[in-house]
Amino acid sequence: MRRLEGWGEAHYLFGPSSFETRLAALLRMRVIKCDCGLPGMRKQGWRSSGALRSQMAHEGPPVTIITDPLFYALAIPAVIALGLSKGGFAGMGQMGTPLLALVMPPLEAAAIFLPIMIVQDVNALWVYRKEWNGRILAIMLPGAVIGVAIAGFVAAYISDAAVRAFMGFLTIAFVLYSWFGAAKAAQEAKPASVPAGVFWGAFSGFTSTICQAGGPPYQMYVFSQHLPKMIFVGTTAIYVATVNGMKVAPYIALGQFSTKGLGTSLALLPLALAANQLGFWLVRRTPQELFYKIMLVVMFVLAIALLYLGAIDIMRG
Repeated sequence: MRRLEGWGEAHYLFGPSSFETRLAALLRMRVIKCDCGLPGMRKQGWRSSGALRSQMAHEGPPVTIITDPLFYALAIPAVIALGLSKGGFAGMGQMGTPLLALVMPPLEAAAIFLPIMIVQDVNALWVYRKEWNGRILAIMLPGAVIGVAIAGFVAAYISDAAVRAFMGFLTIAFVLYSWFGAAKAAQEAKPASVPAGVFWGAFSGFTSTICQAGGPPYQMYVFSQHLPKMIFVGTTAIYVATVNGMKVAPYIALGQFSTKGLGTSLALLPLALAANQLGFWLVRRTPQELFYKIMLVVMFVLAIALLYLGAIDIMRG
């Protein structure tokens, strides 16, 4: 028998109600495993009154997208940031999943974003197809394969609270690194070390799979290479697109994709693509410093909130 889906239905089922009211509650709770539509009931000899038929007809088809207004209040700015990131403002998309993780499980939020990101990746790959560094990709992508595989195995055993706390900690580390360490790393150009690249690639693949936060480890390695601006953007586009493709199989295995989640991704896709095009236009014409300063402050506040919520849930057990 399937689980009961609401105290209201249980009250009508077991309380002092009419037979038809109890039957309607039973159907809403989905505990009958047979053809329980009106045509199927008639075939089985059932008869119902106009009140029951009207009550069942008004229930309508199941909702296939998320309808919570708070979700969209957070999802819209998250998708815009994600689109700008795919357009060339690397790092802005880092705030997307932390925003949604305030109101839903982090892995579910990541699964909603993944189809959007893959469509955006195709667009970015075409735009930056001639501007990339093959050596960095050859070093980091094998490590990313390892990281994605490890994350796929351990994700089922990590609680939502632990993921929120981990995401908050990682985001704070990224913001602090951007404020105090990125400029120094950019000034100290280093050769592309293979062991370091494999390590940071694995770390990036792991964090990208767990909470769509693969950017900080990737940037900690690539910033030190002193790449020209457009080569950095193109290399990032190819790396991220490849890692996102790797994550499809683990997300399917973990059962993170759902009809409602995919429907929500489709509803948000036009906005994401529009922001994507805006990013392509802005990255070639606009200084990025102001965007990054605003983004980092917002991310720092979100990270503190996520770390607090995760820590509170962990302590409560």
